[in-house]
Amino acid sequence: MDIEILALKFYDYSSYVKGFTKSTLARYKVAINLYVRLAGISQIEQVTEKNVKEFFLNGRVQRKWKSNSFITFLMSLRVFFKWCIKEGYLKQDPTLDIELPKLEKRLPPKLTKQDALKLLEIVYNYPYDYKFLRYRNHAIFSMFIFTGIRKSELLRLKFTDVDIDNLTLFVSQGKGSKDRVVPISYTLAQTLKRYTEDRKRLKKTCSEFFVSLNRNSGYTNSGLKRLTEQMREASGIKFTIHKLRHTFATLMLEGGVDIYSLSKMMGHSDIKTTTIYLAASAEHLRAQMTKHPLNDLV
Repeated sequence: MDIEILALKFYDYSSYVKGFTKSTLARYKVAINLYVRLAGISQIEQVTEKNVKEFFLNGRVQRKWKSNSFITFLMSLRVFFKWCIKEGYLKQDPTLDIELPKLEKRLPPKLTKQDALKLLEIVYNYPYDYKFLRYRNHAIFSMFIFTGIRKSELLRLKFTDVDIDNLTLFVSQGKGSKDRVVPISYTLAQTLKRYTEDRKRLKKTCSEFFVSLNRNSGYTNSGLKRLTEQMREASGIKFTIHKLRHTFATLMLEGGVDIYSLSKMMGHSDIKTTTIYLAASAEHLRAQMTKHPLNDLV
């Protein structure tokens, strides 16, 4: 059976039956296509434990995969092979004997409070050609820093998801297909209100919250990528959108938020994922040390 045809059936199953997101499907496609190309196979019957192990050895040695990349490729192929077994195209999973590498324990990269403020200031004061761009771009970066939402979640935001009057943000079907509600601060609310008023002035009526300047349609991933590069160059601050999410989490902890509330706002399935930010926040840890009962002996 042609493995590319099987892969197409698998993508349809993953999308329409399992309801996986486009980003998840894209990850599956990258893993399957790379394996097929490097293994030099075209039929599912040519999948063997040997060429699968050689694929992962090549990834680690030649392509210099880090542990995260190794695990992502392994889990993606494993899901595909399990589907093939279920459908009767394979007898056993060729990845079963492959051990997972130990993950490097690294602190999430973040911006300092000063750099976060500097970035927002530069985004607002950048010499744009149109006032709308100033308000929209400042609202976008403020949304990242004040709510910690993911890039894909921001681009999917609908106008009705943002309730400025009641200071709430509804994130529909975030990572893991979970809905959540994130509170909005008064500072962010003012920024969003200014943007929505100018959006209304330009008669933007599309359903997406963030819209393009020249079209009545939602802001695109490529547009956000260009904007990020533009602001990275203008500010001299090395950041990614995901780094802004880490910045939100760390600043919230330093401000005194409890770990359970932060986990809910971040949309984490497991609170253990959120606890890594405790180690990333030196200010938070320093504040906890003041609670030592013997501190008053000095």
